[in-house]
Amino acid sequence: MKKSIQIAGAFIGLIVGAGFASGQEILQFFTSFGLMSVVGTFIAMALFAFLGMNLTQLGSRLQTSSHKDVIYYICGRYLGIVVDIIITFFLFGVAVVMLAGAGSIFEQQFGIPSIVGNIVMTLLTILTVCLNIQKVISIIGLITPFLLVLVVIIAGYSFVTMDVSFYELQQIADKQNTAAASNWGVGALLYVSYNIAAGAAMLTVMGGTVKDEKTAGLGGIFGGIGLGILILLINLGMLAKLNTITGADMPMLFLANEISPIFGIFMSIVLLGMIYNTAVGMLYAFTARVVKPELPRFKLFVVLFGIAAFGASFIGFIKLVGTVYPLVGYLGFTLMAAIIVAWFRGKQKAKNAITGINA
Repeated sequence: MKKSIQIAGAFIGLIVGAGFASGQEILQFFTSFGLMSVVGTFIAMALFAFLGMNLTQLGSRLQTSSHKDVIYYICGRYLGIVVDIIITFFLFGVAVVMLAGAGSIFEQQFGIPSIVGNIVMTLLTILTVCLNIQKVISIIGLITPFLLVLVVIIAGYSFVTMDVSFYELQQIADKQNTAAASNWGVGALLYVSYNIAAGAAMLTVMGGTVKDEKTAGLGGIFGGIGLGILILLINLGMLAKLNTITGADMPMLFLANEISPIFGIFMSIVLLGMIYNTAVGMLYAFTARVVKPELPRFKLFVVLFGIAAFGASFIGFIKLVGTVYPLVGYLGFTLMAAIIVAWFRGKQKAKNAITGINA
C-alpha cells in the first residue's frame, strides 16, 4: 500500500504542473463552460483513474524503463510509431510550458523579470533529472499534500465571498472566449487526453519500478481519483469567482492573493514546487526515450534538452497552454483508444483462458 500511495502522489505531482495548479488549464478546459463543467470534472476523474491503472500495470508487467515498450505493446508496430512520436514531442512541449509558467509566477507574484524564473527552474530541473529514477519519483510526490490543503482553503474562501448568483456566473461563462474546446464534454476529454499523452511515459516508468501489478494499478487508481478531486475543487473555486479572475495568467494565485498577500506567497511557493515536479518528470521521460538512463551520455543530453526547453519557453505561458495542449489533446485520443482496446483484449484473453481451463 505504501508503494501504491507513493506512485499516486507522483502521478498527481507529475500531472499537476503550471497550468493545472495555477488554474489556467482548468479555466480553459472546464470553468469556462459554467455549471456543466462540474460534470466534466467527474468524467475526467473516472478516466484518469482507469487510464492510470492500465499504464502503471503495463509498466509493471513489462518492467520498462521507457514508455516505448508499453506504447508498442498496446498500439502495435505501425500505430506505435505515430503515438511514440506524439508522446515524445509532447514531453518536451510540457517541459517548455513549465519553464514559462515559472517565469510567469516570478513576474506576477514577486515583480521579478520572468527570465529569472525561467533560468532558476531550468537549472533545478536539469540538476534533479541527473539523479536516479527512484529519487526522482520520491521528489515528485513530496509537494502534492501541500497543494491539496491550499486548494481546499481557496475553494472555501471563494464560496464564502461569492458576490454573484450561479445564474449570473453562467452568463459570464457563456461570454468567455478563453475556452480551449467547443463544449464541456470535449473539454474534459481533451484535458484527460493531453495529460495522459504527457504523463504516460513517466506512469509506465513508475509502474516499471514495481513487480506487483496490483500495487502498481492501485497507485494509478488512487492518483486518478486524487487528480479528479483537485480538478473539482479548483474548478468550483474559480467558478465562484469567474467575474474577477478573467485575464489573470495564474487565476488560483490571484485568488490566493485576495485572501492575503502572505497566503499568496505560500501559494506561489507551492505552485513553483508543482511546476518543478512536472518539469522534472517531463524532461526525464523525454531524455530517457532518446538515451537510456544508464548510459554515461544521459546527463549530457539532459543538459542539452534543458537548455533547448529554456529557449523555447519565451513564447509565453498562456499562448503555450492554449495552443500546444489542445493540439496534442486531439492526437492523444489515439493513445486513450489504444489503452481501452488493450484493456478489453486483456479481459477477453483472461475470459478465454478460464473457459479453456473449465472445458
